[in-house]
Amino acid sequence: MSHSWVVAAEIQVEPRIASIADFRGSFKAVAGQRIEALEVYCRDCRRPYDEVKGEDCAEKIDNRHLIGGDQSVRKKRKLPPSPTGTTIVPGGTIQRRGINAYMAGVCRPR
Repeated sequence: MSHSWVVAAEIQVEPRIASIADFRGSFKAVAGQRIEALEVYCRDCRRPYDEVKGEDCAEKIDNRHLIGGDQSVRKKRKLPPSPTGTTIVPGGTIQRRGINAYMAGVCRPR
């Protein structure tokens, strides 16, 4: 039940390397290059190292912390009030499967 520690880092690179990193999403660092660590956290539970060092990883036990806690206890979200003088009219059903959906253009690109 150990954490998977990762480091958010800041690395200064030259423009050519920046272009490669932007295009590919990765690049090779130079050997001996100093990398400044901005934050150290667990990849799974997304908690900082300072808060959870020595504890079991919460994601491997229960990942409710990633979805805002226990859903049965959490307060429901409030809907914004409707503008004054308006009424909500339910719309018709949309056929999303079958030949009727295809003919209506739901399944095929326009």
